[in-house]
Amino acid sequence: MVRAAALLVALCAASPAAACRLALLLALDVSSSVDATEDQLQRGGLVAALTSPEVRAAFFAVDAPVALAVFEWSGRYNQEVVLDWTLIDSPAALLSAAETVAASKRSHNEFPTAMGYALGYGAEMLRRAPHCLNETIDMAGDGQNNEGFGPRLAYKEFDFANVTVNGLVVNAAEFASETQLIEFYRNEVLWGPGAFMEVAQGFEDYERAMRRKLERELTPPVIGGLIDERQAG
Repeated sequence: MVRAAALLVALCAASPAAACRLALLLALDVSSSVDATEDQLQRGGLVAALTSPEVRAAFFAVDAPVALAVFEWSGRYNQEVVLDWTLIDSPAALLSAAETVAASKRSHNEFPTAMGYALGYGAEMLRRAPHCLNETIDMAGDGQNNEGFGPRLAYKEFDFANVTVNGLVVNAAEFASETQLIEFYRNEVLWGPGAFMEVAQGFEDYERAMRRKLERELTPPVIGGLIDERQAG
């Protein structure tokens, strides 16, 4: 934790233009449990969070930039890039990334929740990300894995050695199984140093939860120094 913070300071001082402090990959759930209105709230909430003053300040709190990408996921073979890797090195770059997300259209709407496959896809995306000090995947979703292998097997089969996986739980709780979603994320999804989750109470709360999560991930003193929520009880 101390070494990571020291390395971040050294990178920023040595080569601000070249150093990347975080590769941040956001994964949006477009499985069949997410209807058209909820998907609009999800995309709009992400755009609003990315362009909020708090998140913008966190992006540019230090000179070292963040690499950002977004993909959507549902069934085992249904993942699509929404925003390819973009170096957020200026307010204009952040606005352009948000505009790309805002203009995106949902690729799938009738497939189940294959979270293990989505994590594998995310691991492959990180392989071609810019070289950064830290790597994080954010899994947003409103349901548990119900197709193919789950998150734990994905962590065994793909390279997650230096990756943190955080969660954004959309806790709609329309069905009995969804009341267990927070525990599923805590026990099965969170991975790596400092892993944490934010909970949105329905898609109407998505923007607030996403903004809080991004602030926490992007604020430099927090990177590499969080308590793992799975160990915090």
